Order: sequence, then C-alpha cells, then structure tokens
Amino acid sequence: MPITSVYLLVMISVFFWAANFVLAGPILAVLSPLWAAAVRFVLGALLMFIIAAVRREHLFGLLRRHAAVYLLLGTVGITAFNLLFFHALQSTSANNAALIMATNPLITTLLATMFFGERPTLRQLLALPLALIGVAVVITHGHPARLVTLHVDHGDLLMLAANVSWALYNVLGRRYMPQGSALGNTTWVMTAGAVLLLAIAIASGDSVAIPDLHASLALAVMVAGGTVLAYLFWSMGIARLGATRTSIFINLVPVFEMLISASFGAPPTMAQLAGGLLVLGGVSISMFPARRTALA
Repeated sequence: MPITSVYLLVMISVFFWAANFVLAGPILAVLSPLWAAAVRFVLGALLMFIIAAVRREHLFGLLRRHAAVYLLLGTVGITAFNLLFFHALQSTSANNAALIMATNPLITTLLATMFFGERPTLRQLLALPLALIGVAVVITHGHPARLVTLHVDHGDLLMLAANVSWALYNVLGRRYMPQGSALGNTTWVMTAGAVLLLAIAIASGDSVAIPDLHASLALAVMVAGGTVLAYLFWSMGIARLGATRTSIFINLVPVFEMLISASFGAPPTMAQLAGGLLVLGGVSISMFPARRTALA
C-alpha cells in the first residue's frame, strides 16, 4: 500500500475519534460508562467478525498462535483505555480531555524510547512541540492564558491515565502485534477487549437501558466509524509507520473536533484556524521520511 494511503487511513481514524467526543454525550445520557464501553465493543467485535467472514479470514489459526498477545493488547488498548475514557468524560470538559490527549505523542515517544530503545527522528522531535502549540491555540481560541484557568479534577486524572494506556497500546502494538492480516489481528484484539468489558459491566451490577433514537444513532456511528474502522486503520498505521510517527496524528483530534462543531453551527475563530494550521504543519513535518531507517 502506498505510504500516502497509510497516512490517509490514519487521519480517517483520528477523524472518527474526534467525533467520539461529540457522540459520547447522548450515549452517556442513557448508559453508564461501563455499559457504554461494553456495548460499543461487543457490537464492534461482532461487526469485525462479519467483515472477516466475508473476507474469508483464517481467524482461529491466528488465535491459536497469538492468543496471549491479543489478550494483552485488548486489555491495554481497549478495556483499560475505554473504561478510563468514558468515566473521564463524565467529569471533565472536552477542552481538558483534548488537551490531555494531545500529549499522547510525547508519552508514546518516551515509552518507545524507555522500553524498546526506539529513537525518534529529528523531524519527529521538531513536530511534537509545533503540533502541541497548535493544539493549545485551537483549544484556548488563541488566548493561551486560558490554560492557567483549566481546572484539574478527578476526570482529568482519569483522562491522563487513559492517555498513558493508549500510548502503551501504541508501543506494545508496534512491538508485539503479529505480522500478517490487520483485519484478523484487530478482530481478536477487539474481541478480547469486548469480553473483558462485558464481564466488568455485568459484574458491576449497573442497570442497562435501551438507548433512544438519538443515542442509538450516535452509538451506530461510534461502532462503525469510531471503533471498527478507526482501530483497523490505526493498526495498519502503527505497523507501517511505527508508534512515534503514527501517534503525532492524535494532535489532529481537536482540529477535527473543531471542524465537526463548525458543521453544527459553531464556526471556528481565526485563532483556531491558525492553530489548526500549526497542528497540520507539525503533522506534515512528521510525515517526511528520515534519510536513515528508524524503528519509529
């Protein structure tokens, strides 16, 4: 697959994840965080199995050889991240959550260096602060002083933990994800996470309600786009680009969220557009290949 196609797929993943911040509202209005996460990934795993069956994937051969890896990645990247993510969104603002998530490339780079000796390129090191500055401009509407007034509470700490969990998933996925079918690997990782989430939701004793039409539509988009396609395309990006270069694209989340909000009648300010250009600049720098071969 051409490298430009890989970049496009990763950006599609990030677009769907940006939409998840908006979609989570109506879902959490009728489902508890535990059941929201469980229903999302049980439906996502079922859809993955249908797609794999149509594509005639040899799923059970993969499971026999790599069950332990799928359980590890499903626990870290799906169960842990989504439990923390849905609980965090109950008590933190979208601005705080987006700003915390914008530090994911830095955390991913640090973990990749600490645990596996992966060394980022000079271009990637230049891209990190540029993209982060752009994120801050987008979130604060061009008034950096607002960062001082962002209140840190329990939800922010949960979002930080979710952020670390996602960074760890990026690094572990790069190192341990089996070679071969991205569809088959993603199906089993998602299934492992879904089983764990469902077990936790049942054990919690939380009641589960039937979502209304608004929540059902939001859930359908989150499952098809923000779960199945997003995880599948992201896994392809990690395998091809490495953890560090792929994680830079997370900085596009607040930019895409800004564009989504604009489509609902909240146009961005000039400062936000300028911040968006800074983010795109940082991401673009990271996309340029290094002259030497790098692990990430």
